[in-house]
Amino acid sequence: MRNTRVAGRWAVGATACAWLAAAGPACADGRGAALASISSPGNVLTVELTIELGRPSYRVLRFGEELIGRSRLGFDLRGARPLDHGFELERQTSHSVDETWEQPWGERRYVRNHYTELAARFTETSGERRFYEVVFRVYDDGVGFRYEIPAQPALADVVIDDELTEFAVVPVATAWWVPAGQPDAPNDLEILIHKSPLAELGTAHTPLTILTERGVHVAIHEAALVDYAAMRLARVDGQLLRAALAPDAAGWKVRRTTPFTTPWRTMQIADSAGQLYGSDLILNLNEPNKVGDVSWVRPGKFIGIWWDLHLENWSWAAGPRHGATTEHAKRYIDFAAKNGFSGVLVEGWNLGWEGEWFGHGESFSFTRPYPDFDLAAVAAYARAKGVHLIGHHETGGGVGHYEEELGAALDLYQRLGVDTVKTGYVAAARGITHTDAEGRVQLEWHDGQYMANHYLRVVTEAAKRHISIDSHEPIKDTGLRRTYPNWLTREGARGMEYNAWGQPVNPPEHETNLVFTRMLAGPFDFTPGIFALERTRACCRVKSTLAKQLALYVVLYSPLQMAADRIESYEANPAPFQFIKDVPTDWSETLVLNGEIGEYVTIVRRDRRSDDWYLGSISNEQGRLLAVSLGFLEPGRRYNAQIYRDGPHARWDTAPTDIEIEQREVGSSDTLPLRLAAGGGAAIRFVALPRAPGAARPR
Repeated sequence: MRNTRVAGRWAVGATACAWLAAAGPACADGRGAALASISSPGNVLTVELTIELGRPSYRVLRFGEELIGRSRLGFDLRGARPLDHGFELERQTSHSVDETWEQPWGERRYVRNHYTELAARFTETSGERRFYEVVFRVYDDGVGFRYEIPAQPALADVVIDDELTEFAVVPVATAWWVPAGQPDAPNDLEILIHKSPLAELGTAHTPLTILTERGVHVAIHEAALVDYAAMRLARVDGQLLRAALAPDAAGWKVRRTTPFTTPWRTMQIADSAGQLYGSDLILNLNEPNKVGDVSWVRPGKFIGIWWDLHLENWSWAAGPRHGATTEHAKRYIDFAAKNGFSGVLVEGWNLGWEGEWFGHGESFSFTRPYPDFDLAAVAAYARAKGVHLIGHHETGGGVGHYEEELGAALDLYQRLGVDTVKTGYVAAARGITHTDAEGRVQLEWHDGQYMANHYLRVVTEAAKRHISIDSHEPIKDTGLRRTYPNWLTREGARGMEYNAWGQPVNPPEHETNLVFTRMLAGPFDFTPGIFALERTRACCRVKSTLAKQLALYVVLYSPLQMAADRIESYEANPAPFQFIKDVPTDWSETLVLNGEIGEYVTIVRRDRRSDDWYLGSISNEQGRLLAVSLGFLEPGRRYNAQIYRDGPHARWDTAPTDIEIEQREVGSSDTLPLRLAAGGGAAIRFVALPRAPGAARPR
């Protein structure tokens, strides 16, 4: 459905202000008052544009109160004057859009896209009369804006040394953030989430989530990151944040030829943490599907030769402990077929895992298996069992080498019926390698312009062969799954493997932080489902209860979910394993029932292929009692609630596997008490019972 209404179009220049002043506050004297403004459809948010001493800026008000104060716009260019002063507002246009579009897969089936838009052209008052446009889309739950630089003689080949975009947060705020730009970090997206006053922020990755003293939640991020460097945020002074683009090996941040547009700079804004997670702003700011028919893209669940590798029971490299053997793979395929899993991941099947491959991926072959792994036979065995082999491409950061083999590697998988590939980029920050046109080795960050183009190149090449991608050590998610639905999921945060390594293990509040930070960007391949919680390596345990591991399948969304533990753990615990077998990965509706950042959260999702609902609730290191209304269920219909909850003695540190499983009949008028242990959780499947004879089906 689409309903577009033109709210108004007009032109404003320096000479036009006099006769337009009578029209209201949209035009003023150019000395800092608002020259243009636009409000969201429900008049919740207002964006105002100003020019003060020739410098364009914007601010954001919520219910009339200033949330983002005057914040600069513009660019610092190489070899040219900055695009930041000496400008006038030449013209502006506005319109509104209200449409609904359907996701092929996702947290919900239908997404409403309802916004008002203001496009403003800023032109220099002298000299070369360079110009650029800023487009604002204002929703009731957030704001997105981007720069559009048209083709013009004075701006043809543009080299951007940095953006001058600012976010001047007015109310005193607390921030949850991940440090960015640390060259000694293995992958700085995988640093534990920090909590601090916003005024003590360093340089942060986005999404950056803040909570103001007035109780307003704001997440600053970006959408549609294409052919551009990722935006980090650097604190300039107090609570003033400025865009800090990821560097390129060439020394600049971005190089583009006009015309071009930047990614959208986004602010999701809500009264509660749950409303923040429920926003579709990032998806809505991405372009519609460019792939075409994507019926071949299949969400699902998989198991894999993975946890034993991280526990060091098996090895990626060849030898007596080699994990990727034909024998091991077939055993996992048999288990997957028996228990309804759609895929099996096998890491370490290809030549090149010997030695220090971390950051040195030039030795990998993406087409030649080890002698003890018959790739074609394993793929055929999986197909015969109704299971898909999930491919694996670890680059070790050797991206130039990977791109040389990419076509042949994807062709091989296509021939073998491998329709999903997990890619990896294990390398230190600024450790991605490629060779430039002069034969010099260049070192790149994972989130610079070069790598933004590389990740998307892999996705589009895979799409040509009907292959989906799960990126690990990725560039951050910015909603491109809408445009390229075969980009199923990605890592991009600190996942389960750290609980095997112990450097350190993830704390109990980690997942309650993730929901309202990393998960605001999009799906996360966290790899939950560890049942052997008491001991991983000699140093550590997983700081979670068994019930919490089940709840994570609902709480941490991914259309591709792994049952990450060894199959022996599942064979020994068939009762709780049943929930993992039952829970789907594709949803028609998602609701956050309660939650606070770093404390607790309860999420319910409705299966896209049935009338069943699933609930996941998790807590941090504090045990708590929650009362959950079941009003999300269909009124008048009864459900069988299959409940997996922490047992009476459960705690993450002393009794993590204490779990109780029960069933009871419930309806939409009921309230369900949830007792969450320290580091614990609850997972519930609500199975819809047959409607009473003659009962009307709700519309």
